[in-house]
Amino acid sequence: MRIRSLGTGLALIALVVGACSSSPGGSAPASAKPKPSVPAAIGAGEGALKLVAWTSYVVGGSGGEKIEGAPDWVTPFETETGCKVTVKVGGGSSEMVELMKTGEYDGVSASGDATLRLIAGGDVAAVNTDLIPNYKNVFSGLKLQKHNSVDGVAYGVPHGRGANLLLLRTDVVPETTDSWSVVFDGGDKYKGKVTAYDYEIYIADAAVYLMATKPDLKIANPYALDATQFKAAVDLLKAQRANITTYWSAAQAQIDAFTSGDMVVGTTWQYQANVLGAAKVPVKAVKPKEGTTGWSDTWMISSKAKNPNCMYLWMNYMASPVANATATVWFGEAPTSPEACVEAEKQSPGHCDTFHATDEDYFKDVWYWNTPSKECLDGRGPICTEFSEWTKAWTEIKG
Repeated sequence: MRIRSLGTGLALIALVVGACSSSPGGSAPASAKPKPSVPAAIGAGEGALKLVAWTSYVVGGSGGEKIEGAPDWVTPFETETGCKVTVKVGGGSSEMVELMKTGEYDGVSASGDATLRLIAGGDVAAVNTDLIPNYKNVFSGLKLQKHNSVDGVAYGVPHGRGANLLLLRTDVVPETTDSWSVVFDGGDKYKGKVTAYDYEIYIADAAVYLMATKPDLKIANPYALDATQFKAAVDLLKAQRANITTYWSAAQAQIDAFTSGDMVVGTTWQYQANVLGAAKVPVKAVKPKEGTTGWSDTWMISSKAKNPNCMYLWMNYMASPVANATATVWFGEAPTSPEACVEAEKQSPGHCDTFHATDEDYFKDVWYWNTPSKECLDGRGPICTEFSEWTKAWTEIKG
């Protein structure tokens, strides 16, 4: 599984205000700004494709990741297009942004904490979705969102999405638990066995909880926190720290700890819950009633791509039913189209139901990762806490 990390840049500010709102998963608003140019057509593949991607996103083929037991979805693409793929696995969003700035790569699988930075920096280009036939099948809830478009212009093709969930061992924590309060206000009861994701963006999870439980703070967006709101989230996490022995960053580490009983409650991904359930460990994963954070990844083309035709072919391929199903089933996230869900059902029965792929209502209170900046993402102006301060605070929280 992946570790994601954030950063911020001054160029992001103007774009973010136009692209973001105070509701999760909402579409980016359009404006009267001139639209960026996009190609009118693509030709034959250039024969090569260099990608930056999260681990397990580009597997097989001549230069994809080689993972034991994983399916190979790169070889069929290479055979069909003649584009030989090589991948650089990113260690986090900040690293992936820096790699894309070099101009050495044709495309990237970017999370919402990187997409707007890449757009603002001019490192990725708008796309002509008419040249990507499979784009028309992508769920509408993933198109032209505030993390993958600006002013109504698409900057990529969705790859997959997921929600950060609450995981609990039902032999220790009541199975009826449905609130983040169990890891925040009620964490003392499970002192030493509470866990949380080891990542600065986890501050947003605390903010989501405060949105629901401390309305006087008037938090409208968990990634847009003024000084008072930010302090409240940080204080909540500092109090939680006393109940946490270990933060997790790798999925397998959390799986091992829940299996042994060293962890009994904390934030997770559906993947870990599935693995633990299959091993008969008594666990349950829920999306708490306060809502949650999550991710939605996008394939984006470099503005300096040396192989733009191959990248367009790749974006279309990764939105195709079989490829998208294979990649998202392997990784453990929701496919991006009804057609991909049909294929996913063949590979892993019940997959799309488990990951709520077709249930847009499920994602209405999932706040996809975004980049905190001084210019508030909820439109309040330059009064919010930028990401460098989140990083400092996270170091203080963990001690």
